[in-house]
Amino acid sequence: MKAHELYNAVDPALVTQMLNWFRDHDRNVYRSAVSTLAQTKKLRLEFIQKKPLPEQYAWVLKTLRGKQADTIGEHLLQAWFMAGNQEMLAKFCDAMGIEHDGKGSVTGDLPETIDAAQLDAAVDTLVASYDPKLVSLYLHVFNLQAPAGWDTLTAKLASDERLKLA
Repeated sequence: MKAHELYNAVDPALVTQMLNWFRDHDRNVYRSAVSTLAQTKKLRLEFIQKKPLPEQYAWVLKTLRGKQADTIGEHLLQAWFMAGNQEMLAKFCDAMGIEHDGKGSVTGDLPETIDAAQLDAAVDTLVASYDPKLVSLYLHVFNLQAPAGWDTLTAKLASDERLKLA
């Protein structure tokens, strides 16, 4: 799935959670994202900023659901996971045997293949500790890191009922 497809499929509450995290922890990223999205629609940032927050979030989500927002949408998801969900990323990397910096940022190469049994165990670990919708979104974003994704991960996302986006 591409980023815009993820935004179309994901529970809007997760997008609200992400946007709230940026507003609370890194307003510059939030402002920059809204500004970039506004420019794609030929709008001024101030026009969006004048809206009440729920309307801003609804507009951001609607805009992220378009193909033209794929790049900014993927970057937002990556930044949120890398800065706001480090513990979960580290657990996943540990379970998969992927070298990382202790915060979930991969330090070596990504694996060429993913072992199905190892992935099953990693998913079980994550789903036991985190909201399954958040885990699913993360795994979809992780799958974007390989040009065609990983077949094993793609199959797991499609077949595991716990990993539904909405």
